[in-house]
Amino acid sequence: MDSTQGLIFDIQSHSIHDGPGTRTTVFMSGCKLSCQWCANPESWQAQEKMLYSEVRCTAKHGCDRCVESCPRQAITLADGVLTLERTHCEICKDLTCIKACPAKALKQCGNYYTVDALLRRLQHDQDFWGLEGGVTFSGGDPFVQHPFLEDSARRCHDLGIHTAIETTAYIREAIFLRVMRHIDFAFIDIKHLDPQIHRHYTGVDNALILRNITALAQGEWSGRLVLRVPIIAGINDTDDNMHALARFMESVGIYEINLLPFHRLGESKWQQLGKAYPGREWRPPEEARLNELETFFTQRQLACYLGSDTPF
Repeated sequence: MDSTQGLIFDIQSHSIHDGPGTRTTVFMSGCKLSCQWCANPESWQAQEKMLYSEVRCTAKHGCDRCVESCPRQAITLADGVLTLERTHCEICKDLTCIKACPAKALKQCGNYYTVDALLRRLQHDQDFWGLEGGVTFSGGDPFVQHPFLEDSARRCHDLGIHTAIETTAYIREAIFLRVMRHIDFAFIDIKHLDPQIHRHYTGVDNALILRNITALAQGEWSGRLVLRVPIIAGINDTDDNMHALARFMESVGIYEINLLPFHRLGESKWQQLGKAYPGREWRPPEEARLNELETFFTQRQLACYLGSDTPF
């Protein structure tokens, strides 16, 4: 892929939970992790994806336009039920079925932007940001497309645009620190402190992530860093994991953490991708448990924010 282009699967204006002030959040495709609770599974691969909504589909009423338009014969219809051969869809460059679908049951996820095109889109929102707002690069993980991320963030800084990022920090340290020079505010996810448990639920261990967080916190970067942890009851809300997390924060000099209660808002996207959702039996933590965790961190002089109740 041309380093001057990036694949973006969504841009949301007027975001108020993705950093200071009102922001425009740019969701970039690609992620090296495969978290089993991911709310954006369509972002895992840095390629255009097709989503299929069975709820919207009118095949049960006789529509077969997508079947007729598919150049790879990857869509079949039997007894009003549509079936997609996803392996063919993954390599299809035409996606003519999407244009043919009158019910919008098929949707393309991802469009390529040049840096200039993205900046024009951001400047369109700039009047609504206020004094503290700006752009937040999210995903997926923006670092998968680090050449485009770096060019975009640098150009934003040249224009005086405040930059934030939501990332797993799973990238070579040299690249991570180089790009972070153009970032003012960072949310970095920590899923679990135990490397084996981390690998079980995300597909990778956490050594590289923790090294990058340490290098950023103890280096010359002058931005604001907030750790983020999705809290899933019985998986990573244990006392052992929370104590390990607090010790890590204290050891590297990080003093802010945002605990995000688990939710199933991304389940429908898994279905639209033809994937089984692993988290059906999982549950968010009880409010009392979240309050316990907040007290635990604050008693150790670590600022703890629950969900969207943040000072930024």
